[in-house]
Amino acid sequence: MEQFVFDEKNGLWYELRGDYYYPCLTLPDDREYHIGIWGERHGHYLKQERNPIYEAMLLKGTLYSYLSEINAQAEDMLLRLTEEMACAEGIAEQLKAQDQMLWVQRMNSIRDRATEIINHELIFV
Repeated sequence: MEQFVFDEKNGLWYELRGDYYYPCLTLPDDREYHIGIWGERHGHYLKQERNPIYEAMLLKGTLYSYLSEINAQAEDMLLRLTEEMACAEGIAEQLKAQDQMLWVQRMNSIRDRATEIINHELIFV
């Protein structure tokens, strides 16, 4: 008898131990991931709108690492977009020193626009 056998029906490998074949199963990745707000938003979107993909990733054990990666990408994108937009609109520390309220207003506007871009291009796709 062969030591390892592959079952085409269910896609599992089996190992011979004594007189019986046992499935070769591994535990899912038990590391802790930082999901964050962006990862949670994308996870909620997947669960509501792309449920087969969500469940397949959950069963494979790749969901949390994927959501953690999406969160990191979104945070980097937010930082980059905010800096680029502020530079393009001429918002600098000098404006912050002169008129704090105007600086806060313009930076909030930039942050909101960057959030919309991230939602459209990365989170709700």
